[in-house]
Amino acid sequence: MSNLQINTTQNVMLHYKIVGVGERIIAFLIDGFLLYLYAVLVQFIGTAIGYIWEDSWSQIGLVSLIFLPAMFYSLLMHSLFNGRTVGKMLMQIRVVRVDGTPVHWSNLLVRWMLRLVDIWLFFGSVGILAILFTDKKQRLGDAAAGTVVVSTKKKVKVSHTILEEVEENYIPTFTNVTLLTDKDVRLIKETYQIAKSSRDYKTLTVLRNKIEQLLNTQSDLYDIQYLDTVLKDYNFYTQNI
Repeated sequence: MSNLQINTTQNVMLHYKIVGVGERIIAFLIDGFLLYLYAVLVQFIGTAIGYIWEDSWSQIGLVSLIFLPAMFYSLLMHSLFNGRTVGKMLMQIRVVRVDGTPVHWSNLLVRWMLRLVDIWLFFGSVGILAILFTDKKQRLGDAAAGTVVVSTKKKVKVSHTILEEVEENYIPTFTNVTLLTDKDVRLIKETYQIAKSSRDYKTLTVLRNKIEQLLNTQSDLYDIQYLDTVLKDYNFYTQNI
């Protein structure tokens, strides 16, 4: 499984799953089905135009003009919806730059132009092979544009909430952690995780001292052990109320 790791300005590491060929093909087929429906609609419109204009060239010109947006469907949708088409929305995937930032119109233009080689000239074989045999699962258009396709499906983990994993036989240390509120604990946990991941020991010490003042505790535990214990104790008491 390929993943894209992004280190934010707050030194928080974000992980995105780079999607493989299967999900991309399904998204492509969904978009293709929508374009097929649009083509059928244009055909009906063309038939109706035939009753108004007998000149066949006028009919062809108008029908071609109406169908023109479909030729730029991929480019327009990706540009308007931040790297997504309808198929990608339904599959919860998105085109982003390799550094995780949103795509620019110039990236999308390069991707769209190389669809000719990736998809149309060789019936998709070039694009599929490129996705299968590159580390970041990029087709030629992605490689040239500096983009990847990532999953936007959100997986809620315990670490994303104020909850902590507490064993059944856990014995709490600080009984007065119930003086804290959920808002306090959420702020403590967010600050703790950011400082810990960036090895900002000064912030950890300041945070620990602030909590000790609030709870009136005097512990010999190290800062990280103390903060971790406070979070677990809070969860133990609130989950058992």
